[in-house]
Amino acid sequence: MKKTVLFLAMVMLASTFTGVQAKNDKKKKAVATVEQVARPELKSTSDSLSYAAGMAATEGLMSYLSQQGVDSVSMKYFIESFNEAFDNADDPMYKAKMIGQQVASMIKERAFTYFSKDLKNTKDSLSLNVFKEGFVGVLNNDTTYFTVANASKFFKTRNEAIKEANNQKYKKENEEWLVRNAQKEGMKTTASGLQYKVLVAGNGAIPKATDKVTVKYEGRMIDGTVFDSSYKRNPQTATFGCNQVIKGWTEALTMMPVGSKWEICIPQELGYGAQEAGQIKPYSTLVFTVELVGIEKPKEEKAETKTTATPAKQTKKTGSKK
Repeated sequence: MKKTVLFLAMVMLASTFTGVQAKNDKKKKAVATVEQVARPELKSTSDSLSYAAGMAATEGLMSYLSQQGVDSVSMKYFIESFNEAFDNADDPMYKAKMIGQQVASMIKERAFTYFSKDLKNTKDSLSLNVFKEGFVGVLNNDTTYFTVANASKFFKTRNEAIKEANNQKYKKENEEWLVRNAQKEGMKTTASGLQYKVLVAGNGAIPKATDKVTVKYEGRMIDGTVFDSSYKRNPQTATFGCNQVIKGWTEALTMMPVGSKWEICIPQELGYGAQEAGQIKPYSTLVFTVELVGIEKPKEEKAETKTTATPAKQTKKTGSKK
């Protein structure tokens, strides 16, 4: 994990206030006003400017606090904490305490999640409390069990071994699923291993690999989890080159007549293989429902077609442009 991640919490408030304000101007959840307290006397223009600047600095703060669950009841505790931190901001010991709180929150919410993601639901899943003790061990310069270098190497080696074992198990599950799926009524398998089933038979043109196509689609894992869907966007269609997508898509699209709706099942060899791609795990079989809406021919091909159809007219027109 990058070293800079430890400092994210220290700038979190500064970077969040403005963004939160912009997103919540129309539906801002107001924090109730707290008890009125004694106000300072504004005896000069400098005092007035200072007070106004302090108020201006809260832009976006109320929306942020509301999102964090600070309401009229807990506001007084926030103010007490703010005043204490503000008044002691130059005290090294107090500053260390505040930074400790910020880093603790970040480590618990982000770092632990990052380190434990590949070990969930295994016999080696991480313990939050022991994880914390290991973190504090470094701060105390305790090398009873590991040095930092040895700990990193041990964790990385073991984690990668577990991850690879899980990946191989998942790969086998996908291979077995494809064997069963190939036996389903109407499912066809090509020489490459691509499986497809015609849901609606189109009678339009069939794209070439160099064509652009417009499609509607939904992508799922073998357990039914949807990882992408054009139907959930506006517009529902997507346009791209047939040769600009994974191999399984290219093969399927260059067999489909316009107007078709197919289910295509793409083995990992024709998909992302051993790579992880967002929600898509390594060795995943990808199941798509695809509707081929239309074809957009390359400009060069359009020009050639036009020239062949009306050679004399086209020559004259081209000449006049020169």
